[in-house]
Amino acid sequence: MYVGRFLVIGPETGAYRVSSRSFPNRKIIERDDRLTVVPTDAADETDNPYVSYNCVRPVDDRVVVGNGSHTDPIAEKLALGYPARDAIALSLLALDFEKDDYDTPRIAGVVGPESFVGTVRRDGLVVEQVTEPTLVATYEKDDPEATDIAVESAAGAASTVYDADFEHAVCAAGVARTDEGFETAIENGD
Repeated sequence: MYVGRFLVIGPETGAYRVSSRSFPNRKIIERDDRLTVVPTDAADETDNPYVSYNCVRPVDDRVVVGNGSHTDPIAEKLALGYPARDAIALSLLALDFEKDDYDTPRIAGVVGPESFVGTVRRDGLVVEQVTEPTLVATYEKDDPEATDIAVESAAGAASTVYDADFEHAVCAAGVARTDEGFETAIENGD
């Protein structure tokens, strides 16, 4: 089954996977304190605004995971003191679903003292508190649902979602809370 980009948010961990039929030549890199999806050297040039974006961005005792440019406004609202639920809802509403050929939903999550997951689709906005691993995807599974995709560490999160039984894996990122904050990991399928 093809579900497109998806994320799994749990109370202490998070993961994000790029799955793509249209733009498979991408990877995740670490830039400063964030993880960013970028085209590989083999990628064709494109002016598509949905191809490159920050997908993981830590903010104090929380980390934002998302499938597009809305990751940054969520993080900025958290830094200003907004509750995670409000930061997700306001940012997803402001940017709305992607205006591409598929009306692709935007998906996001926050792992922190209270963890949340959200999506904005053509037909509405959903933001839910997370108490167990919860998956939301851009297609087919675009309503948050409990999942048995359980992850314990950042590296485990990245490799588990990369290897998950959904079509067209491109790259993945994982985050996990540690005693020192958050650790991150990248799986580019190398």
